[in-house]
Amino acid sequence: MPNIPVVTIDGPSGSGKGTIAQLVAKKLGWHYLDSGAIYRVLAQAAIKHDIDLADEQKLAMIAQHLDLVFSLDNDVLSVLLEGEDVSILIRSEKAGNAASKVAALPLVRAALLERQYDFRQAPGLVTDGRDMGTVVFPDAEHKIYLTASAEIRAERRYKQLKEKGIESNLSALIAEISERDVRDSQREVAPLRPATDALELDSSALSIDDVYTQIMVKCGDL
Repeated sequence: MPNIPVVTIDGPSGSGKGTIAQLVAKKLGWHYLDSGAIYRVLAQAAIKHDIDLADEQKLAMIAQHLDLVFSLDNDVLSVLLEGEDVSILIRSEKAGNAASKVAALPLVRAALLERQYDFRQAPGLVTDGRDMGTVVFPDAEHKIYLTASAEIRAERRYKQLKEKGIESNLSALIAEISERDVRDSQREVAPLRPATDALELDSSALSIDDVYTQIMVKCGDL
């Protein structure tokens, strides 16, 4: 691994890790990687090309040649798949559940690992996901594990989707998030869990500013 500093922010879906990671990246002037978006884009590519989400061989092949571009401009993250802006599309619960399924496949994870390494560029990288601090960047200078109750995370997701004009059901969101938590934490490859040296924060009763402040205090020596 290159000697380039990394801050990892891991946690379950809806914990706020993406928002916080972007704030930290902006403050530090570092690059940003939304690792979850990579899996969501892969799932979307599979759906687009009518590939079974259980077909590990074909998914791994697509992963190796995934035409993906991230662009963070004026605090807005744009995600392009094969030249098409899928930023809103991949944030649906359908896309999230599909991503959780393909992320459990060993060949898929191996194929996307090198792609994630490529984001580690000077002056530094802030990344969020589920295994950034445990598997992808275990040598990261600072590791955060951010969580919140399933109910709180579902409420946050419901508000986000509503703001984007996407129809959703709160009760269904709670059930889907709980189901995904179980699947992500019990998968054989890179299960969702905090790194042994991570700062663990429960954001259920914390504002974005509170979480951001605590993380920046931890990262104060960068």
